[in-house]
Amino acid sequence: MHSPCSKSMPSYAIYRPSASEVDAQPAIDERKRKRMISNRESARRSRMRKQQQLDDLTNQVAQLKTQNGQIEMQISLQRRQYTTVEVENAILRAQLHELTQRLQSLAPVLGITEEIGGMAMGRPEIPAHLLRPWQLPYSERVIVATDNMLPF
Repeated sequence: MHSPCSKSMPSYAIYRPSASEVDAQPAIDERKRKRMISNRESARRSRMRKQQQLDDLTNQVAQLKTQNGQIEMQISLQRRQYTTVEVENAILRAQLHELTQRLQSLAPVLGITEEIGGMAMGRPEIPAHLLRPWQLPYSERVIVATDNMLPF
């Protein structure tokens, strides 16, 4: 049967591509190379998009910080103006109270002067709303201010 000198093939076969497969190999390699180049280009475009988004967001942050600073300055100015108006209002109320007290204290003196002098002085009647400035002569309305009424 078999001679000990004969060479036998192993039980598994060594794969050898056929001639058509060998011819197709450069086409497959070319497709892989094109796909690799395409993937690299796609990754580059993706990185560029992300960088552009980052730049846009950085610019937006800078712009918002600038706007924030401007708004803070406007708020500070409005607060100073409000404080100034409050102080002026308090001064005017104090002056009104003082003048009302003086007027009320002079009314009896004028009455005594009329009695002693025997002649009536042309003293106009003092309107009630001047004697009681805290009671306004017109109907009271509640004025409500909202945040969106301010220009900032």
